Amino acid sequence: MNLGTSPDGGHSITTFRSGFACFVGRPNAGKSTLTNALVGDKIAITSSRPQTTRHAIRGLVHRPDGQIVLIDTPGLHKPRTVLGERLNELVRTTWAEVDTIGVCLPANERVGPGDRFLMAEIAKLRKKPVVAVATKIDLVSKVRLAEHLSTIGRAGEEAGLAWTDVVPVSAVSGEQVSLLAELLLATLPEGPELYPGGQLTDEPEEILIAEFIREAALEGVRDELPHSIAVTVDEIIRSGGAGGSTKVHASLVVERDSQKGIVIGHKGARLKEIGTAARQQIERILGTKVYLDLHVRVAKDWQRDPRQLRKLGF
Repeated sequence: MNLGTSPDGGHSITTFRSGFACFVGRPNAGKSTLTNALVGDKIAITSSRPQTTRHAIRGLVHRPDGQIVLIDTPGLHKPRTVLGERLNELVRTTWAEVDTIGVCLPANERVGPGDRFLMAEIAKLRKKPVVAVATKIDLVSKVRLAEHLSTIGRAGEEAGLAWTDVVPVSAVSGEQVSLLAELLLATLPEGPELYPGGQLTDEPEEILIAEFIREAALEGVRDELPHSIAVTVDEIIRSGGAGGSTKVHASLVVERDSQKGIVIGHKGARLKEIGTAARQQIERILGTKVYLDLHVRVAKDWQRDPRQLRKLGF
């Protein structure tokens, strides 16, 4: 609890709230972009490719009246591989443990069977606050948005889900992002700050580095390739002193030899582009000059191999 001063010079009590919220939705619903907008910095990778998110990334939203630990989850989907099954398990585990759930429903797409299935699953949790978030409202007209919000309301009723709020937002323009933070915070329990002010995430550096390399690798690749790419950070070497630097050795893992050639590109040009793009993001989060040493290796059909998945951290 924080003491504030009331207009008459006395003290009023301001309630400080803190807790965990997660965004769920089908792939490409705007969860990661919205997470970054609320945190105020880029901690979750984004891509136009569905199923980009593979980890439950925690972002920290600091406000004078509270702190939200915001968890961005992979898109819930019909799994075709062991990896897909494990990502769905991660989503279910996350929503069972958080205080509040935000269901992301992009305004530029119809509410479909996948969304309705998700709502029915969340309705089984009973008394947990659930906020419907209409994302990507910058892409639609006001008429289309009104229709979308009405559909969300009806779909929630049909699923037996009582929305705590229904909020239209645009992570790109920032419209109503602050309002969403207020509404999420209001659903959290009273409690102290859980992380120091100024900290943006509690993800290990290795995870963030691997994710930024994978994001760079996803740009401009063929449709079948994104799901086949994984990244491991093999070694991080720091040199001390003022103006120190960091050397990162990392591996891009693909499933077939033909994919290895695509990622490397003609005379290594594609791999060089990946390294340049990823290095800029890594330097931003580490705050040092970065030397990035990238290699590409093949782990045959790793998405379907439980042993390979364990090695890759899934």
